[in-house]
Amino acid sequence: MPTDEEVVQTAAEAAEGVILAHYKQSELTDFDVTVTFEDGVLDVDVYVNAPDGDEETGDTAETVADEAARAAGDAVDELFESDSA
Repeated sequence: MPTDEEVVQTAAEAAEGVILAHYKQSELTDFDVTVTFEDGVLDVDVYVNAPDGDEETGDTAETVADEAARAAGDAVDELFESDSA
């Protein structure tokens, strides 16, 4: 069973990876990833402040933040799956 710290670290790294895959660090005005894992409940908050993205592809700061939060949850799911295997 992963530790709470491993869960938080895994989620945070996954979310940050998605953000940095969409934006160069120099393009980001600010971003914040907050992750908590208490009593088996994962809570991920992602804030991205970046120039408006490409509306044609849907890459706006809001959609990137949503994608990052989903990636964090998926990474934690994979962590638990690999631990139980």
